[in-house]
Amino acid sequence: MALKGINAYKKGNLKQQISQADPHKLTEMLMQGTLDKLAYTKGCIERKDYAGKSEHISRATAILMNLRDTLELEAGGEVADNLYSLYDYMIQRLIDANVQNNLKIVDEVITLFLLIKTAWSQIPESSKQEAYEMQRQKRQAVI
Repeated sequence: MALKGINAYKKGNLKQQISQADPHKLTEMLMQGTLDKLAYTKGCIERKDYAGKSEHISRATAILMNLRDTLELEAGGEVADNLYSLYDYMIQRLIDANVQNNLKIVDEVITLFLLIKTAWSQIPESSKQEAYEMQRQKRQAVI
């Protein structure tokens, strides 16, 4: 019973964080969610909980696909192209890890993804504000 209450609190807290988050923070939350799911995946592989492994690896893969598919390739140039390719590679490696129940592959993806998350977390506030302003201007131009 107490666990249900804790889970309900976590869900409510997460909803509140999402409602108050800017796009940069939302992406950061997705990245952390990916790392969490990959950590759960590792635990499931170690315990031979293959159903749990498949669930967590599937959710991590879905987040990576979302991050990949929301890249603005035209605006992002070479950096966005490289990120797209890296996300594609990580998705394929997670498919391999799922089929092979391979912890080393999951660790490889975690290592790669941590580099992206660390870089994302270090974006200066001024750059974030500049990007938000450019997005706002694009939306205004469309209307």
